[in-house]
Amino acid sequence: MNKEILLKKRPDGKPSTSDFEIREIDEPQLNDGEILLETQYISVDPYLRGRMKDQKSYIEPFKLEEPMSSALVVKVTQSKNDSFNEGDFLMGNLPWKKIQTSNGENLRKVDANQAPLSAYLGILGMTGLTAYFGLTDIGEPKEGETIVVSGAAGAVGSVVGQIAKIKGLKTIGIAGSDEKVQMLKDKFGYDEAVNYKTTQDMAKAIKEAAPNGVDVYFDNVGGEVSDGVLANINHFARIINCGAISLYNETEMPTGPRVEPILVKNSAKMQGFIVRNYQDQFQDGIKQLATWLQEDKLKFEETIVEGFENTPQAFIDLFDGKNKGKMVVKTS
Repeated sequence: MNKEILLKKRPDGKPSTSDFEIREIDEPQLNDGEILLETQYISVDPYLRGRMKDQKSYIEPFKLEEPMSSALVVKVTQSKNDSFNEGDFLMGNLPWKKIQTSNGENLRKVDANQAPLSAYLGILGMTGLTAYFGLTDIGEPKEGETIVVSGAAGAVGSVVGQIAKIKGLKTIGIAGSDEKVQMLKDKFGYDEAVNYKTTQDMAKAIKEAAPNGVDVYFDNVGGEVSDGVLANINHFARIINCGAISLYNETEMPTGPRVEPILVKNSAKMQGFIVRNYQDQFQDGIKQLATWLQEDKLKFEETIVEGFENTPQAFIDLFDGKNKGKMVVKTS
């Protein structure tokens, strides 16, 4: 039986499984010009939390009683479209359904021989591109500089650190467990790593890890973690605002240190971005990431949850830091 996952109600604070509904639906009929798609992998990402709110943002909010959506890898099981063949694997932003039809617009073919299919939702997908463009364009990394990455064990942060090493930077990662700290050093080549959950004074911990100060800060977390990093930035530092997962479930915005004096005193640049800003350059970014991957200069970590019905819980688990690297759901 075909199934879909709907947004049942808007969360108040941290999402729960009761905010979603898993509903059985009929398998769709295939019309001329369409392809029948079977979902293989679903990407769950922190930014989806913002779309669950009924408020203006850079992307339209989800509607109640309609399916959630995100990046999916799907398999063509039937085709009445000359551009696609049965057995093709595709990737694109699609509703959370086990089986669905499409006219093929905004879907691109992916090669299972080049990389595992799930990688197209991570290191060769939105998260890898986010790391690549955020660091290389806004971060302007220079050999010999020092970068700090918050959320460094996540899908974006783990890639940022590796690209920074390729560019010749000293890398310092921030994560939420001793196990993740060790993984940052052993697997992703970070020079130093800090466990924010056991560190009593984040500003002091960053100063010890980066005695020459911080030139680039790639921020995925926000909040008190970022306050500690900003206390250590150098003149002409670049701060990349990619995400703020520590704040997404807050019902009232906490008050923190005012950043303006820090930025002015250090002539520092702070810029937010979304990866869609670089949409025209995606193919170039994917080509570079794939090259580094094939040259064994990049490694990736995944947390794969089995079962379509477990997609809501996998999404919720992001906010408890239960993922290492990219969190994806394997549906078949």
